[in-house]
Amino acid sequence: MLSPRTLTPEDAGLLRQPNDALKGGSPDYNAQRLKALLAGQQDAYRDMVLLNAAAQLLLKEGTNRVGQFDFALANAVPTGIKILSQWPIIAGLGCYAVSVVVWIMALSRVPVSVAYPMLSIGYVVNAIAAYYLFGESVNAQKMIGIGFICVGVFLVARSTPTV
Repeated sequence: MLSPRTLTPEDAGLLRQPNDALKGGSPDYNAQRLKALLAGQQDAYRDMVLLNAAAQLLLKEGTNRVGQFDFALANAVPTGIKILSQWPIIAGLGCYAVSVVVWIMALSRVPVSVAYPMLSIGYVVNAIAAYYLFGESVNAQKMIGIGFICVGVFLVARSTPTV
């Protein structure tokens, strides 16, 4: 039998953040937030990126368990049941749900032109995690691309806000 339960940020190992924790600011402030994010400082920016990255990794683990499949009307119900019976997929969708709430809060405080590039740091997290968790390759070309992402996010964070 299911019973009601309230989930808190602490249940997921996250710190409770004040409402103004996700906000933009001057180019210097935004660059400081990016540096803190890349250093792994526990704050609302890191939590937002990690929730989104965790969702991707959990969905990948769930699809690894399901195996390759095709959607067709004839197999929609059995395939849907198979997909939704995987706890990593359910957990990944839960991470997405929470990250969407955090994302909406961020967009109410930060210009999207600054917030969205910060979220792209999740690609860096996922590329490294996928190497360790799933044995995916990280070759020189991918590492150069990751470097470009980091430099690009830094340049966007340092730009003068237009809002």
